Amino acid sequence: MPGGFHLLIAAQFVSALADNALLIVAIALLAEQGLPGWWAPMLKFGFTLSYVVLAPFVGVLADAVPKARLMAWMNAVKLAGAALMLGGVHPIAGFALVGLGAAAYAPAKYGLVTELVPARQLVAANGWIEVSVVCAALLGTVLGGVLVSPAVMGALPAIVPMASLTALAGSVHAPALALLIAGYALASALNRGIPDSGARYPPQPIGVRRLCLDFHRDHLRLWRDREGGLSLAATTLVWGVAATLQFAVLRWAIDVLGLGLDRAAYLQAAVAVGVIGGAAAAGRWVPLHAARRMLPVGIVLGLMLPVVASIERVALAVPMLMLVGAAGGLLVVPLNALLQHRGCTVLTAGRSIAVQGFNENASVLAMLAVYGSLMAAQMPIRTLMWGFGAIIAAAMCALSWRAARSHPSTPG
Repeated sequence: MPGGFHLLIAAQFVSALADNALLIVAIALLAEQGLPGWWAPMLKFGFTLSYVVLAPFVGVLADAVPKARLMAWMNAVKLAGAALMLGGVHPIAGFALVGLGAAAYAPAKYGLVTELVPARQLVAANGWIEVSVVCAALLGTVLGGVLVSPAVMGALPAIVPMASLTALAGSVHAPALALLIAGYALASALNRGIPDSGARYPPQPIGVRRLCLDFHRDHLRLWRDREGGLSLAATTLVWGVAATLQFAVLRWAIDVLGLGLDRAAYLQAAVAVGVIGGAAAAGRWVPLHAARRMLPVGIVLGLMLPVVASIERVALAVPMLMLVGAAGGLLVVPLNALLQHRGCTVLTAGRSIAVQGFNENASVLAMLAVYGSLMAAQMPIRTLMWGFGAIIAAAMCALSWRAARSHPSTPG
């Protein structure tokens, strides 16, 4: 891999680690405030909203300035969001500001990958990125669970004296928030060390209306591209369902398996371990031109969710969740690489990632809205997981049929 790529991975890992740990801490803050369980997905909803609202602008921004520098700035925005939560701001508002930083961070990160890495190495590079993202999700979720566990909450003030911070936030979780703020500061410092790729793009016209019109054209161009549209449809669906299942698995572990929030967060690590294995396998053995052949794996993924929902023992849940994660990694990594390749060819690195982020996160918002509504209506978590599994399986059947009929050309 080219110089600077592994530093990019390290910065991405630390930033995503803090994001995932902060989500668990924010859920604990909501519980501490006595809010019902259906408020938890609203954290992710607020976080994701920036991806959709800012999509016409973040791609242009990512192409207008050196991407590593922009990533450092956006980690500072995330730090500010966590600091506001420490200052007593409502968790949903603080986490929404973290999402604003993440929205501009994403096109810069993935765009920098396409600038640093040649096309023949994109699947392998995406394998590295996906392993980094999932390792961060795994360890971040576990870290969040550790930070909200009663034993650690009691020990943190003694290890790092922060009584004044606790008084400021009015929460026992203030020391945890302070540690995550330090994590964002470290990620920003790592971003500063990534060398400039040297890629430059023609200046884009400034103006909300013009940028929105240009984004609309970019959106249509990527959807109308045979391979780009196919991979965009698949990743849009998978990311929407995956974000919702993050909360569904937590609720299932609490309601069905009888675990507390801290142990339920650890159980999510099983999914992450599986994704790491699937992503690594895809990066090693699936070439870019064969990415669309992974679509049937999505059918298997959908069919496994009802099986998971029927399990009542942790010993059986762990290996099954690992298999679910492995299928997700095998599916998403090659399709994401294909989407990046076609997006960079049809548009530019930053603009194509912005279109991808808009669609995937609009899907996340829609799925979370449905999930939150069903949870508020007290739908059984098993029924809900069956429904999401059926959606994935049916959609992947349709996309596999479309791919078989279209015979897309092999990308260069």
